[in-house]
Amino acid sequence: MIQRIQSVFYLLAALCAAGLFVFPIVSSDKAASPFLEDKIFNVQDHIGLIIIAALAILLPLAAIFLFKNRPLQMKLGSVSLLFPLLVIGAGVWMFLKSGTAEVQSANITQGIGLFLPIGVILFGILANRFVKKDEDLVKSSDRLR
Repeated sequence: MIQRIQSVFYLLAALCAAGLFVFPIVSSDKAASPFLEDKIFNVQDHIGLIIIAALAILLPLAAIFLFKNRPLQMKLGSVSLLFPLLVIGAGVWMFLKSGTAEVQSANITQGIGLFLPIGVILFGILANRFVKKDEDLVKSSDRLR
C-alpha cells in the first residue's frame, strides 16, 4: 500500500492540503476587511473554505486505501484535483468580494498557503499517472495469459 509511489504522491498531496490550515494565504499590515481582522487570510476564515480544504485532504488519503480497485482510485484521484482549484477560486472570490478601499490601500503579501494548492494538484497528477501505469501493466499481463 504505502510501498507504491502513487501512495507517496497521494500522501504528499494530502500533506500539502493540510498545510492550508497552517500557513496563511495572504497577510496584511492592517485589518482592512472582515477576512483580515487578524491581519491574516487563511482557510479558517470561512466555513466553506474549511469544508473544501478538508475534502482536499480526505480524498487523496482515501485514494491511498483503494489500491485494490485502481479504476476507482483514478476516479477519486481525479475528483480530488478539483478541490484545490475550488480553494483557490473561492478564496480569491471572497477576498476580492470584500474589496473595500482599505483592502486596496493595505500592504498585502502572499503567503505559502497561496501556493500549496499547486502542490496538491501536482502531486495528484503524478499519483494518477502512476496509477494509470499500474493499470496498464495489469491489463498487459492479463493479455499474455
